[in-house]
Amino acid sequence: MPESKAKDSFLTPTYGARRMDAPIPKEYLPEGDLEPQVAYQLIHDELMMDGNARLNLATFVTTWMDPEARTLMAETFDKNMIDKDEYPQTAEIERRCVQIIAHLFHAKDKEEPIGVSAIGSSEAVMLAGMAMKWRWREWRHKQGKDSSRPNLILGSNVQVVWEKFCRYWDVEPRYIPIHEDRYVISAEEVTARMDENTIGAVAILGTTFTGEFEPVRSIHDAMVKENKKRGLQVPLHIDAASGGFVAPFLHPDLEWDFRLPNVVSINVSGHKYGLVYPGIGWAIWRGKVYLPEDLIFHVNYLGGDMPTFTLNFSRPGNQVVGQYYNFLRLGRAGYTRVMKNLQDIALWLSGEIAKIGPFALLSTGESIPVFAFRLRDSQRYSVYDVSDRLKMQGWQVPAYTLPKDAEQLAVLRIVLREGFSRDMGEILLRDLRAAVDDLEKDPPSHPKEPGKESFHH
Repeated sequence: MPESKAKDSFLTPTYGARRMDAPIPKEYLPEGDLEPQVAYQLIHDELMMDGNARLNLATFVTTWMDPEARTLMAETFDKNMIDKDEYPQTAEIERRCVQIIAHLFHAKDKEEPIGVSAIGSSEAVMLAGMAMKWRWREWRHKQGKDSSRPNLILGSNVQVVWEKFCRYWDVEPRYIPIHEDRYVISAEEVTARMDENTIGAVAILGTTFTGEFEPVRSIHDAMVKENKKRGLQVPLHIDAASGGFVAPFLHPDLEWDFRLPNVVSINVSGHKYGLVYPGIGWAIWRGKVYLPEDLIFHVNYLGGDMPTFTLNFSRPGNQVVGQYYNFLRLGRAGYTRVMKNLQDIALWLSGEIAKIGPFALLSTGESIPVFAFRLRDSQRYSVYDVSDRLKMQGWQVPAYTLPKDAEQLAVLRIVLREGFSRDMGEILLRDLRAAVDDLEKDPPSHPKEPGKESFHH
């Protein structure tokens, strides 16, 4: 038999294997098996077609961790987070993380703060929303009143998961519109929508669109006053997915968390500025009384009593381990240094972009290291054209329109995460200036427009 047709062995060079000379199945399970190194190389090479995650300035999700954290997470992929009887130490680490976060958010031990890990803030939002609805429904039943028309107050700038919650759990969303000159909600707009069917209101600590903090303290105080005036008990939930692991370190005196008595729950993303690879989120309640017992299930078929309050069941414990690693590794001082570096770079970068003729800033990166900017009027090209030009250099800088009532405004947004340096910022500025120069010299015959589906409904 010719050597080229001989059976592959462990000595066969990877790219000399027979599978490298034939297409791999795309839609059906292959009949035979493959050597592990060949299977690895085939998939590894195909994934090179993806963009470089470190140059993705669209995502809030962590794209860099210490090698030691990666090792720990790889070692714990096989641990099922739900099986607390079999993996008691992983369960203990989750409990510690919950308490660390609760205390970071100024929870009081006497109120017995409680929480749970989740698959990102999306699941955490669902859990917090359910808890608000269940408590409101119990309150209505005690009064002997109807509980068929719950509503939730939120800005049109919320992340889409809140829209999903309202649709899936049959809750009326009462949206507060944003405007061209104001991209966050106000206290007056919240209280104007409150009534006896309101299960809660949501304030965002670090909006997806511009990175700004909403005025949590003023919203809170206005709600407390309105509750007292009208005999209501509408709570405030803080969506701190983006800002929960930033504000305690960069804005320690800002009152947005459990220091405010009507803030009953907070969600935060560990895989954003918690600095853990996806996907890990946390739902934290200021006390046990705010998490209805009816929502907690107890199972025993894994051995022992397993109280669980999640939408998912089996999932790996490695993200929880990664979160705990960061807490031990960085501490308050380390998180502060990381966030301060990112804030400094964001403020410098946004300031430099503002000096480039056609751009105007919507935010600067002061709240969290995220900022948005737009083109000034009467440009011969669009933000979508700028985004495309940057993509040619490997950068992913999203262009999108703002929500309803401000949808005529199209912007670019930059998210800075751990792993982004001042040096990378200088390269980005170079490429952005070059993109503008090219578009100024040779503008498109028709500026690119957004697709039919907007970034946010």
